[in-house]
Amino acid sequence: MQVLSTLVVVLLFTLIGGQLSTRCHLPAVIGELLAGIVIGPAILNWVSPSNLLASFADLGVVLLMFLAGLESDLAILKKLWRQSVLVAAMGMVVPIITAYLTGIMFHFAKSESLFLGLIFAATSVSISVAVLQEMGQLNSQVGMTILGAAVVDDLLAIILLSVTSNLMSAANGGTTAALQLVKPLLLQVGYLGLLALTGIWFMPRLITLSRRLTLPVPTTLVSLLLVLAAAWLAEAVGLSSVLGAFLTGLALGRSSAKVELQKNFTVLGYSSFIPIFFASIGLKMSLTGIFQDGTLFLTLFLGGVMSKLLGAGLGAKLAGFANQQALTIGAGMVSRGEMALVVAQLGLQQHLLAPEAYSVVVGSIIMTTLLAPFLLRWLLNSKK
Repeated sequence: MQVLSTLVVVLLFTLIGGQLSTRCHLPAVIGELLAGIVIGPAILNWVSPSNLLASFADLGVVLLMFLAGLESDLAILKKLWRQSVLVAAMGMVVPIITAYLTGIMFHFAKSESLFLGLIFAATSVSISVAVLQEMGQLNSQVGMTILGAAVVDDLLAIILLSVTSNLMSAANGGTTAALQLVKPLLLQVGYLGLLALTGIWFMPRLITLSRRLTLPVPTTLVSLLLVLAAAWLAEAVGLSSVLGAFLTGLALGRSSAKVELQKNFTVLGYSSFIPIFFASIGLKMSLTGIFQDGTLFLTLFLGGVMSKLLGAGLGAKLAGFANQQALTIGAGMVSRGEMALVVAQLGLQQHLLAPEAYSVVVGSIIMTTLLAPFLLRWLLNSKK
């Protein structure tokens, strides 16, 4: 019964928070994030992070990114690949340098400062996708550049994390550093190649064949199996499940069932899993992380916002975007969300991040995630 009561509280408060946000002409995601903070350990302490909620949240972000892939225009993404790479590269270099220097300034070890840079180099595209979808801007030039850059950012962040972790492991006595570096990269390249081939040839044909099944929603069921399998295999080779879900969405967006899948997965995702995902981010907020070291928290928060805004914005400017568009793209990359939280957790487990710094880092990640949709919404509206 405790499971049911937890789900009731979370869904009720995300419903209320999302409705209040839209009434105030703000993205619903803001209210859902705030709902998690209100009912979580930060304020009321009615709900705590749990394995159940984490599982629901994982499904939520997978469904959200699958929908983003379905709605994305592959032709526009291909056209904007150069701009996306520039935005992603500059949007990683500037935060890494900024966070590294912040760590040095607060007397962190060099290795810990470097890992701090990797944490704040990450981008959570899911928050920006929710805002872009709500405002009908996902398939705009700016929206596609943000989406493409975030996918590239995701890949680069995982590669850098893998390389850094393995090099540090080798420095601590490992003797097979080269194998440790090459093997996961080969698996990841192989996975992406296999997914590309199945996405082009196999998935659209399978969706067509699924219509022959005598089930209530056969196409939706087969698509769900595909996206979950792709997400699971992505995690198995050390990539993000988000990447597998998004690429599967791109593949199935080319099928004849695109409209049907958009409708059914929107109902499936936004009725439960996606609001729980956003609330789960708020649940991780702890006021201890803010009050423990206010100066470090404020420095990481402001540095996290400005480094992505200016770094990714500079990349967009170099790619040929106007000033307003470049700032909007920078704002779309500000959110750290689940990606940075996962990297921070890995750092804690592998002793690359001190336990006393963890709470402050998580607090600053949550605050950048909370500010990001406000900033993106404001800049999208100001360009109209």
